Amino acid sequence: MKRKNSLDEKRIRVVIAKPGLDGHDTGAKVVAHALKDAGMEVIYTGLHRTIEEIVNTAVDEDADVIGLSIYSGAHLPLSKKLMDRLKEMGVRDKLVLVGGNIPRRDIETLKSYGITEIFPVGARLDEIVEFIKKKVGQNK
Repeated sequence: MKRKNSLDEKRIRVVIAKPGLDGHDTGAKVVAHALKDAGMEVIYTGLHRTIEEIVNTAVDEDADVIGLSIYSGAHLPLSKKLMDRLKEMGVRDKLVLVGGNIPRRDIETLKSYGITEIFPVGARLDEIVEFIKKKVGQNK
């Protein structure tokens, strides 16, 4: 049996997106950098992306993970719209993570939409990295 080396293994691909009018992207860039340092391929979409742009990027790039970074307070409607769009397109093979200024009272609502996990302000970078590695590994 041939043993796989690191070059044979597909790198985890993550789309990091800033939806809507939110102009605060420091957290998204810090997370993107940590994921790259952990060996993941990161596609950062930049500021002010529509849900359609985010979903299209994730599909076109064959991403394993979609990460929304939201500080504007619009996490509920944006997350719902993203999950609805993924469902409409028949996309069911992506982890969807939401991070940013997320009140604890909204976590269960986000999960009811189908969001895989929520990482509020203050979440540790190593926690995010390990979560993604574990969950993507389970899906392969």
